[in-house]
Amino acid sequence: MSTAAASRLSLYIRLVRLDKPIGILLLLWPTLTAVWIAADGRPEPHIVFIFVVGTVLMRSAGCAINDYFDRDFDKHVERTQARVLTTGLISPREALAVAGTLALVSALLVLPLNGLTWALACVALFVAITYPLLKRVFAIPQAYLGVAFGFGIPMAFAAVQGVVPWQAWVLLLANVAWAVAYDTEYAMVDREDDLKLGLRTSAITFGQWDVAIVAICYAVTLLLMAVAGVGLELGFAYYAGLVVAGAIAVRHIGWIRTRDRGACFRAFLHNTWFGFAVFAGAAVATSLR
Repeated sequence: MSTAAASRLSLYIRLVRLDKPIGILLLLWPTLTAVWIAADGRPEPHIVFIFVVGTVLMRSAGCAINDYFDRDFDKHVERTQARVLTTGLISPREALAVAGTLALVSALLVLPLNGLTWALACVALFVAITYPLLKRVFAIPQAYLGVAFGFGIPMAFAAVQGVVPWQAWVLLLANVAWAVAYDTEYAMVDREDDLKLGLRTSAITFGQWDVAIVAICYAVTLLLMAVAGVGLELGFAYYAGLVVAGAIAVRHIGWIRTRDRGACFRAFLHNTWFGFAVFAGAAVATSLR
């Protein structure tokens, strides 16, 4: 590969945030949890492959689309000023081309699956594309993000079982609550810049109640996951995972109490361990059946 091509590839990697995998992990843990539960702890390798690769591709496409719509705003936010689209290192047309290519490859991955999964994939694509626009007008865009980040849950059940039971929708609702929690922590980092730009985020909407509402969202997440676990007749290990996740959530609340930017960002990044704790509990519980 030539030096010029390698340099261009490096810019594309930055565009789709492959150098910052936290977004992939926040999508991947709920999706893998659903795959393992739906398959009763014994998922087919090709199903795991499709959902892992599809998660990476769709998150990457979502980043490119998000940066395309936010390119004029990002230059005014300290954390996003150096993004490759904002600085002009990549053109808007290139960003759209990258997003379209990644979405197309992701769609091809779904072809071997059933019709219900295809239909849900179309809904997931619509949600991913419209999220950057909705956050301009919706007071709590993080809730919509939770739907976008969690749609792999019903898709996993559809792919494995051919149906989407009610417990899958409860898990999706839990993911919405979790996304509001961790993305509010993320939004707390940019609150001052977002206020100047007139943008809407949950951190701004919640105001002085931000920390309390994040705590409530974590509690709702765990409660809904417990309800789904009862409905799915999962064993002790699943609830042990929820207890560990709860302890992690308490730690996050301790970090964000001061509303320090660095502490809030640290809490956001640490949510990968919350997701992993839930996945590990579900994986062990289903494997012991």
